[in-house]
Amino acid sequence: MANISVFDVIGPAMVGPSSSHTAGAATIGYLAGRLAGGDLSEVVFTLHGSFASTYLGHGTDRALLGGVLGFAPDDLRIRESFAIAKQRGIAFRFETAEDDDPDIHPNTADIRMTCRNGRVRTVRGVSVGGGKVRIVRIDGIHVRFSGEYETLVVLHRDMPGVVAHVTGILSAAGVNIAYMRLYREQKSEKAYLIVESDEKIPPELIDRVREHPAVSDTMLLEV
Repeated sequence: MANISVFDVIGPAMVGPSSSHTAGAATIGYLAGRLAGGDLSEVVFTLHGSFASTYLGHGTDRALLGGVLGFAPDDLRIRESFAIAKQRGIAFRFETAEDDDPDIHPNTADIRMTCRNGRVRTVRGVSVGGGKVRIVRIDGIHVRFSGEYETLVVLHRDMPGVVAHVTGILSAAGVNIAYMRLYREQKSEKAYLIVESDEKIPPELIDRVREHPAVSDTMLLEV
């Protein structure tokens, strides 16, 4: 018999009428904002499927933007996310996509974030129901993680020794890896290592991960 979470019964704590269109959207935005890892100047949201057709009525737009600003799904500031973004000097806009790809989930958002230092990061997230989400692309590379675990994301050049470097640091610190996946564009090109842990990953380990010459960026998503 499958385990049933209390959130499957009563739903997540949230601002808004829909767990998929508001709570899930806020979580997608929150994870995307953390993955951007910088002071944002502009955010462009491209909405697919039911997100595109109902985002105004369900407050999906405010939830997505609020998440990017760092607000949890139950944070009342989501209601004022437009005004807060403007106060912070962050430009934003929402676009809708005309999809003909049946493989695109109906609750999908692409988020393109530009930092003030010029760095651009793109994230695709999917709201799968009950406030739960999946991040399925980072900078065009297919990935998959939920944000429900402590997650370390390592951007690196695909080469021998990177995985051993990261896992060795975590093992020496007593961090148990729950899931680990490697995603890459092609051999010897850009790759993402996704490590999910049942326990806290000490932030001080991140500097040690960055010591490898093939590692270009790291992001720690704390739960």
